[in-house]
Amino acid sequence: MHEFKTESKKLLDLMINSIYTNKEIFLRELISNASDAVDKLNFKSLQDPSIKVGEGDLAIRLSFDKDARTLTVSDNGIGMTADELERNLGTIAHSGSQEFKRENAEHQGDDVDIIGQFGVGFYSAFMVASKVRVVSRAFGEETAHVWESDGLEGYTIEDGERAEHGTDVILTIRENVPGVDGEQGENYDTYLSEWGLKDLVRRFSNYVRYPIQMMVTKSRQKPKPEDAGDDYKPEYEDYQELETLNSMTPIWKKRSSDVTPEEYNEFYKSTFHDWEDPARTFSFHAEGALEYDALLFIPGKAPFDLYSKDYQKGLALYSSNVMIMEKCADLVPDYYNFVRGIVDSADVSLNISRETLQHDRQLHAIANRVEKKITAELQKMRDDDREAYERFFENFGRGLKFGIYQSYGMKADELADLLLFWSAREQKMVTLAEYAKAMPEGQKAVYYAAGDDRDRLSKMPVVHGVLDRGYDVLLCTADVDEFTFQAMRTYTAKDMPKVYADDTAREAAAKAVADGAEPETEDRALELKNVASGDLDLATDDEKKQAEEASKEHEELFQAMKEALGDKVEKVAVSARPMDAPAVITTEGPVSLEMEKVMARGPEAEGAPKSQRVLELNAKHPVFEKLVAAQKAGEKEKLAQYAGLLYDQALLVEGILPEDPVAFAQAVCNLM
Repeated sequence: MHEFKTESKKLLDLMINSIYTNKEIFLRELISNASDAVDKLNFKSLQDPSIKVGEGDLAIRLSFDKDARTLTVSDNGIGMTADELERNLGTIAHSGSQEFKRENAEHQGDDVDIIGQFGVGFYSAFMVASKVRVVSRAFGEETAHVWESDGLEGYTIEDGERAEHGTDVILTIRENVPGVDGEQGENYDTYLSEWGLKDLVRRFSNYVRYPIQMMVTKSRQKPKPEDAGDDYKPEYEDYQELETLNSMTPIWKKRSSDVTPEEYNEFYKSTFHDWEDPARTFSFHAEGALEYDALLFIPGKAPFDLYSKDYQKGLALYSSNVMIMEKCADLVPDYYNFVRGIVDSADVSLNISRETLQHDRQLHAIANRVEKKITAELQKMRDDDREAYERFFENFGRGLKFGIYQSYGMKADELADLLLFWSAREQKMVTLAEYAKAMPEGQKAVYYAAGDDRDRLSKMPVVHGVLDRGYDVLLCTADVDEFTFQAMRTYTAKDMPKVYADDTAREAAAKAVADGAEPETEDRALELKNVASGDLDLATDDEKKQAEEASKEHEELFQAMKEALGDKVEKVAVSARPMDAPAVITTEGPVSLEMEKVMARGPEAEGAPKSQRVLELNAKHPVFEKLVAAQKAGEKEKLAQYAGLLYDQALLVEGILPEDPVAFAQAVCNLM
C-alpha cells in the first residue's frame, strides 16, 4: 500500500470534512472530472487526424447496485496510466485538468472546455463513500490500472482490466446514519436511487456538454392477447432503457433569435418553479477580458416571501456549464432581489470547493454589468409598455424605493426615474420626470402627501391647498415612500426649460428661439416637500402679511391654546396656506406624522422619535371667530375644550385616532 504523506493525510481530511459543506456536490465533481477526460480525448482527436473518435460516441455513464451499495461513474475519455493515477490521485491538490488547461490555454472555450482547477474535487467522493475504486485505461494502452483507497491511510495501485479506454469511478456508498436526540441523520440511500441521481444531475450537471446516461426503469403496457375477453384489464411490465439525464445545450448560450418566447417561458417556469410566465426576459453575452453569458427574468408576480427575512436573492452561477451556486447573492443588489436568472462564466475565480466565490474584481465587474442591464431593461419597459411596467411596479416598486432609502440616497441617480407615484391632478401613475415636465413656471419643489389611503389623502386640506395653487401633489401610500424622499432630499430634473435671471436674458433667449435656435434647457434640483410640513413657502406676500398681523393680534389666544394642549404640540399658529378647514396639523423637523405612524408599527416602536406637531389655524374660518370670542370673554375652560376638539379633529383628518376617543366623543356631545 502507498501511504499518504503526513501532510497529505491532513489535507485529505480537510478535503473530506471541511472544504465542502454540501455532500450532494460529490456527483457534480465526479461528472466534471469525467467530462474533462472526455474533452481531452476529443481535443486530441481534433489535433491528430489518425485518432478516430466520433463526438457522438463520447458519453458519461452512471450506474448503481443497491445490494452491493455501489455507485459507478464511467466515461470513455482519455483515461490514465499508472503514473498518472499516482500523480493525479495519489498527490492531493494536483490537478491534471489544470495542467492541461495551461498547456492548451489558447484553445480553452473553443474545442475544449476543461472544468477542473484544483485537483481536489475527486476527494469529495469520500464524503459519501467508505471506499473508492478507480479503474482506468489510458487511450492507446492495452493495460488498465486500478487505484483504490478508503480515504484514511493510503491507496493501492495495481493492474486491472477494462474493455476500452476511459475511467470507472466506483464508490462504495456509506450506510445510513440514524438521527440521535432529535437531530437529523444521514440518508445515503438517495445516491443509490434513480430519482436521487436524476435530481442531482438536473440540479448540478444538467448542462455538461456530453450526454450523462443511465439505465432507468420504465413501464409499458403489454400487448393485448388475441383471446382476451371483453373484461380484459391492461397489464403492464417494467423494462430497462438507457436515458440521457442532462439537456447538454444551455438555453442561455443559444442566440436569442434561435429561441422562441415559449421556450424561454417554459425554461423559466421549470427552473425557478413559477406558475406564471415572466414579465420580461433578456439575455446578453460579454466578451473581452471577462467572458460570460447571462439570461435574466423579471417575474410576473412577486413571490409570497419576497419581503420576508427568509427570502434569498441571487442568480444561479455556472462555470463552464456546471452549476457552482444556486443563488449567488453578490450578482444582484438588494433592490433587484426579485430578478431571477443565470450567469455562466469560465473566468470567475472560484474558491477551492467550487461552492463559493472569491470576491474579486471579476465578480464585481459582472455584477455591475448585470445591474446596468436590469436598469436599462426596466427603463425600456417603462417607456415602451407602460401598462406592463405599472404591473411590475405594483409588485416590486417597494424594493426600488427601499434601495434609495437603504443607500442613504446614494442610489437615487440610478433608481429615482424608475419610481412611480399617483398624481392627484392627473389621476394616474407618473414618474418624477413626468411630474417635473408638467410643472408650471415658477414651481421649485416636488410636493407630496404621505399616508395609507389614496382617497383620504386626496381629501386632506393641506393637499387641496397646494392643488389650488396650481401645483400637483404626489399621493404616496407605501410605508417606505417618505423615508425614500427624506433620503433623496432633492430630485434632479433633466432638460427642464431654462430659468433666466432677468427679463433681459429671457427676452434675448426668446428672440434666439424665434430666429431658429433650439430652446435652452438645464438640469434643475427640485426639493422634495411634504405638503404637511410647515415650510412650504407657497403663500403670497399679502397672505404672509395677514398671517403675521393675525399672529401678533391674537398672541394671547395662541398662548392659551398651547397651554391647554400642553406637550401635544410645539406651538399654535396662524396658517398662511389657503385652506377651507378650520385647522390642520403640520410638523417641524425631519419626522412627519406619517413617518411617526410607520415607526410606531416597527420593532423598536417604544424608542421611536416623535414628530414636532404644530396646530395651524385658519384665521378666515368662522371657527376662528369663536376662538377669539371665547378668549376675550375669559372662558378659559371653553377655549381649552375648543383647542382639544380642533386638535383631535385635525388628527382624524390625518388618519390618527385621538389619544382619548371617549373624551373626544363626550366633548362633541357637550358642544352640541
